[in-house]
Amino acid sequence: MDDVNDVNGGPVDPEPKFRIRAHYTESTLTVYQAYRPEIGDAAARTGRFPSAWSRERMTWIKPSFLWMMYRCGWGTKEGQETVLAVEITREGFEWALRNACLSHHVPDLHGDQADWKRQLKRSPARVQWDPERNLHLSPLPHRSLQLGLTGEATVRYADEWIVGIEDVTPLAGEIHARVRAGELTRAAALLPEERPYAVAEEALRHLRG
Repeated sequence: MDDVNDVNGGPVDPEPKFRIRAHYTESTLTVYQAYRPEIGDAAARTGRFPSAWSRERMTWIKPSFLWMMYRCGWGTKEGQETVLAVEITREGFEWALRNACLSHHVPDLHGDQADWKRQLKRSPARVQWDPERNLHLSPLPHRSLQLGLTGEATVRYADEWIVGIEDVTPLAGEIHARVRAGELTRAAALLPEERPYAVAEEALRHLRG
């Protein structure tokens, strides 16, 4: 895998800077989140977020497993001990992309900053592109998409888009143990398969920056 080669001083990363990579099927796409056990365990058990999960707050979903591991410290950070793989409809994911705004101002895309702030305020979703991570959670040259959902998008996510929720905390722990042992090839073999995800150009044109 490219990430393992990078760790060991192999080929230069061939990925374009901005491209969505995800584990997906013909109709669904998997994103990752991490929660405290009271939220995460209940969500995995029932396939839905419990009443304690707030629809009033922005929630961030991440198609990159390794970026989620970077964010939650392999499930060791306080309040992020339960790592969830949330399978959602591709239709919902692409609705969010079409209705998203970049989380930072890019003059060529947004005009002046006041226009961007107005767009950001009325958008139910926002996008950040953060450096993808390798198995050591070190940054790579290409970027990983994060999608923040608020308002209408949060409600749609929780009530319409979710197909299933799986607790992948044990998987995170096993991969982390392989990495700590220096078994990078075995660790990489356990990673969810993430492939380039093709979307219509108009769905991403306003989100590259």
